[in-house]
Amino acid sequence: MLQYAFKEWAAICKAMAVGRQLVILRKGGIDENSGKFSLEHRDFWLYPTFLHQTIEGIHPDAQHCYHLAMLNKPPEGQARLSYFAHVTAAYELHDMVGAYKLQPFHCYSQQVVENRFNYGRPGLHALLVRVYRALRVHKIDETPAFAGCKSWVELAKPLSTEGAVPVLTDAVFEEQAKLIDQALKPSALV
Repeated sequence: MLQYAFKEWAAICKAMAVGRQLVILRKGGIDENSGKFSLEHRDFWLYPTFLHQTIEGIHPDAQHCYHLAMLNKPPEGQARLSYFAHVTAAYELHDMVGAYKLQPFHCYSQQVVENRFNYGRPGLHALLVRVYRALRVHKIDETPAFAGCKSWVELAKPLSTEGAVPVLTDAVFEEQAKLIDQALKPSALV
């Protein structure tokens, strides 16, 4: 059971759902505490949002995820939660070198990564996530509390994760996680 959700572009959620993306890059939403991101939960639903999402913000190799997300866009005022994530490692990136090393593991365009890194005080948070597919799609009504540019939302009630399966096999995930950790180990927070 999980009661918290993490808002992310729908195209990025789709990329995570198909195993194409293992890293979430986050600066902090305008509506968040001082505009700074903090890792409030290690387990959370992926909440696909279309706020600020553009096709130019997605790496050209992954723009099919943008189109798939747009094709499956729910009706206005509704969200569909069918994937959740577990943060297995968190990193703080203090220079663009670390951000560039992560390019094979995410679908953000280079311009988006650079813009996020340089917004306000330079730096980014990188979350390595293991994504799971729930047995059923949870349809929820969006409320005013969910609106705006923020990372975390609290759902009205916890939603079941029972019977969920990982998107990637253990072997594939562990291999990818090891590559990411080797690239970023000097910056590790946890």
